[in-house]
Parts: sequence; structure tokens; C-alpha cells
Amino acid sequence: MTLSFLRVLGATVALTLCAGSAWAGEAPAIAGIPVEFILFALTLLGVALFHNQTFNVALAGVSAVALYKMAFTGFKTGAGIAGFAGHLGHEWVTLANLFCLLMGFAILARHFEKSHVPLILPRYLPDDWRGAFGVLAMVWVISSFLDNIAAALIGGAMAHQLFRAKVHIGYLAAIVAASNAGGAFSVVGDTTTTMMWIAGVHPGAVFEAVLASAIALAISGYFAAKQQHAYSPILKNTHSNIRVDWGRIFIVALILVFAMVTNIVVNTHYTAISDTFPFIGVAVWAAILATVPVRRHDWEVLGESLKGTFFLLFLVTTASMMPVEKLPAASWQTAFGLGFVSAVFDNIPLTALAIRQDGYDWGFLAFGVGYGGSMLWFGSSAGVALSNMYPEAKSAGLWLRHGWHVALAYVVGFMAMVLLVGWHPEPLNKAAADVPAAVQTGPATSSGN
Repeated sequence: MTLSFLRVLGATVALTLCAGSAWAGEAPAIAGIPVEFILFALTLLGVALFHNQTFNVALAGVSAVALYKMAFTGFKTGAGIAGFAGHLGHEWVTLANLFCLLMGFAILARHFEKSHVPLILPRYLPDDWRGAFGVLAMVWVISSFLDNIAAALIGGAMAHQLFRAKVHIGYLAAIVAASNAGGAFSVVGDTTTTMMWIAGVHPGAVFEAVLASAIALAISGYFAAKQQHAYSPILKNTHSNIRVDWGRIFIVALILVFAMVTNIVVNTHYTAISDTFPFIGVAVWAAILATVPVRRHDWEVLGESLKGTFFLLFLVTTASMMPVEKLPAASWQTAFGLGFVSAVFDNIPLTALAIRQDGYDWGFLAFGVGYGGSMLWFGSSAGVALSNMYPEAKSAGLWLRHGWHVALAYVVGFMAMVLLVGWHPEPLNKAAADVPAAVQTGPATSSGN
């Protein structure tokens, strides 16, 4: 535990205790805002300002929120330490899945990089800015049927080779945006859309988001490709003797197939037990262990990824403790706003709450919560995973400055849906269709972006 962490934790806990003392016995809030949200906002502000201390800031934040809730408000699972233990017991599957996926996909990305596929690609990609755009388009397509974390890491591995390890911050933002955009219109492409599918949303209702997704890719991809080409152009030549290592490609494919098939089977045929065990994460590691005889895994990458992985888990755990009890009435304006909220707040509890609230046009919601997290590097699991590969991306200021086109793409893509598709809510509970968009409350589940 470093001195910087102790200082941040001390200051945060001091604020916590002062706030808690002022509001003890009531519903603790400052200017109508629950203290937990203020502490979370301070944590995110710390992450944005002190990008060299993000791990310590996240650890301080989750510790402060946990101490505050144990001391003053309690959890849905009870009060004090027992309530906190119960909360972790409720969230352990989500956290274990994220841990296994992030660590496993780090190994996957290394295999893909060493497969030489990124070195072969320049033979088929234009050697100007269109080549950089082509990589983003590949990430977008891959993410539509595979996990967006894997798509972002594959894109990052490709960029590392194609651009001589000199990747522009704006292009990194576009890789994350492409991975999240690709998953936004597919019920197997993102956790949020899979949740909607499980709840009874028809895949076609989500697929309408492909319009906004494609527009977002075109806008963000164009500007990011131009940025990257000016910063470090794509490699124009490859050695003729380079050959693809098909053994490593087999490992990459097997890991992804295990993850995808497990996700589909568990969430369609075994929904009753889907939240009782980290099936997807374990499936990824089953594939990794099964392929040990094929090629040696770069186990060293696990140590490099561990700190960044725990950083994400701290943020997800903090988000899961927020008192998210209600949302504004379902409308396209609400869905639009949730996109911006998703940039700084875990989108899984937001999606779960929206599903319980009901009355949304699910394509709008899918694009909002799915793509919105791309606007900041810590707004989605894909962004956090990619920042493990490129630590320079861990600056909210640089991300916003150079990745401005992501926010622009979100606004234009969403408004295009409003104008061209139109808001057509499809309530899951038909009996509630005639009831005004009342908010239904209840415990929210949590996972990664």
C-alpha cells in the first residue's frame, strides 16, 4: 500500500465521515445527491486527473464507498460488514467473469500478435488513411458476433504491428468505439444486448441500432484514421517470407468460440443458473488450458495485465454499490442521456434498471448504453482492457481532446435513428403498456461494460 494511496484514502474517508455525520439518520444526500454518487464522482475525477495513480485512486474510491455504506446506509443485503460480504456474494460472478475474461483475452491478444496476421494485413489494406479505417471496420465486424473486449484487444494488437507501436490516442479511442459500436446491434455482441435478449427483447428490435452504429463508425473512423496516418502511417511493406502461424490462430479461434458458444448456451437454455457461476470466464480458461500443447502461452502477460484488471474490478465494484433506484420516464431523450451517463457509470446496472422500468425502444437503448461508454477510456471494459496494452491512454483529458470524434459520432448516430427510424417503444410487459412510464425499483445487478 503506497503513501499516495493512503493520502487519497485518508482524504476521501474524511469527506465520507463528515458527510455521513451530517446526514446520519436520514437519507444521506448533499444538495439532493446521495453521498455515494459524490464519492464515486470524486473517484472518477481522481482517475481523470491523476492518470499515473489510477490504481490507487480506484482502490481508495471503492474502499471509501464500502466504509461509508457499512457505517451509515447499509446494503440491499444488510448492514455493516455482513451486508458488504453479502453484496460481494451477490456480485462475485460478475467480478469473476470480468477477471477471467480480461486476463484470458490478454493471452489471446498476444497469440494474435505473434500469429503474424497483423504483419500480413498490409498486403490487403491500402497504405494510406483508408488502411487505418479498414482496421477499425474489421474490429466493428468482429465485435458484432464476439465479445467487444476481445475485439478491442485484437484491434490493439493489429495497430501495434501495423503502426510500428506508435498509435495515436484518438485512434485508440476509435478502436474502443468501433468495438462498442459493433456490439450494440447484436444480442451476442455485448453484455447489455444479451441482457435485453434474455429479458424477451427480439433480436430484430436491437438490430435497428446498426444504423447509428454504422454512422458512428464512419464518422469516428474517418477522423481517427486521418489522425493515425498523420502520426504514424501504416507499414507499406512486409517481408515475403512471413507466414501465418496457424497454430496460434487456432488458439485464438478456440478461445473465442468457447466464449461465444458458452454465452449463447447458458443465456438461452440455462438462464436460471446463468448468474450463479462465471461460465464464460471459465470457458475462456478451459480453452487456454486445452491448447497448452499447441503453443506455449505467454504467461508473463498475466503479470503485466493484473494491475489494470484489478483497477477495472475496483471501478465495477464501486458502481455496483451506487443507489441506482430509478430512472426518468422511458423516452428517446432518456436513452440519449443514458449514453453520456454510461461514459462514467457502469452500464450494466443502468441496463438492468431500464429493463425493469420497461417501455423502451430497445435499439435506441442498446446504442446509447453500448456506444456511450466509448467517450471516456474507463467508460467501458473494452477501453480499460485496451488501456492495459497502451498505458498512455489512461488520461481522460487526452482521450477527450484527441478522441472528440467519438462523442460527435454518438450524437450524430443517435439523432439519425431519431429522424430516420423513429421512437417505437416495445414494452416487454404488455399489461403495463397503457400505464404511464412509471419507474419500477428493485435491486440492480452489475457487470462490466
